Amino acid sequence: MTAHFGKVAVLMGGLSEEREVSLKGGQAVLEALQRKQVNAHGLDADRGVVSELVAGHFERVFIMLHGGWGEDGGIQGALEVAGLPYTGSGVLGSALAMDKLRCKQLWQAMGISTPEYRLWRADDDPSSIESELGLPVFVKPNQGGSSLGVSRVDKVSDLGAACQAAAQYDGAVLIERCIEGEEYTAAILGDQVWPLIQLQTDRDFYDYEAKYLSDTTGYHCPSGLSQGQEEALRAKSMEAFLAVAGQGWGRVDFMLDADGTAFFLEVNTIPGMTDHSLVPMAAQVAGYGFDDLVLAILETCDERH
Repeated sequence: MTAHFGKVAVLMGGLSEEREVSLKGGQAVLEALQRKQVNAHGLDADRGVVSELVAGHFERVFIMLHGGWGEDGGIQGALEVAGLPYTGSGVLGSALAMDKLRCKQLWQAMGISTPEYRLWRADDDPSSIESELGLPVFVKPNQGGSSLGVSRVDKVSDLGAACQAAAQYDGAVLIERCIEGEEYTAAILGDQVWPLIQLQTDRDFYDYEAKYLSDTTGYHCPSGLSQGQEEALRAKSMEAFLAVAGQGWGRVDFMLDADGTAFFLEVNTIPGMTDHSLVPMAAQVAGYGFDDLVLAILETCDERH
């Protein structure tokens, strides 16, 4: 049943700060494919990985790289040149989703709500940021994931240090108005949006520790929303995903404020696949076990190519 996939490479590790998360998720994906009798092999990706793929006569690529180079369109472009089908979004979708500024600009142009924002400049007066966006705000690297370099800032005096911390991960730093409310995520596979997950954490926000390390983070799926509200938000999440040329599979994160207005935060084109990850949770509620989910994601690369 799975022989038609041929020899499949699972790309993991990579060169970004999210390497450890990628290795963990990539190993889980590799083992799931092997349990499904797919001829799958794990590759710890470096800058010579495309030559390794060609020399190894691989026929398909399951990308489990996170962050820069692996998730921003770089590896996708290299695989396009090599003629190798791969999972996830293409070059354009990967690049737009990774670039939070341009993602938000697209959403604004299409009437999709997203928190107000501005880029940080080295000569910024912190009081002007407070006047423009209010407090609290979130400070985050414009490109990157796993909440690395992200801070919630409640006091003007902390803005400078937070921006400097974010700049360690990316030269462009985004300052975003904080939406007070509940956080949700929508997992997408093909043309399906699976049941929404509501996230709850006792930390300041859903940061790296809450995502990957904490056992106290709450995940509610079903989300507790009414059927009508759930359906509307799932449709809006798909709209937000397609707006940035998302393909195959991914995840869309948003906040609901006290009035029930959805503010979209970002698109993740290669979501995590660890034991704390969100897409497998939503898939399970939708009737997909982990191994079936992984196989279904692999199948999406055939649909595009």
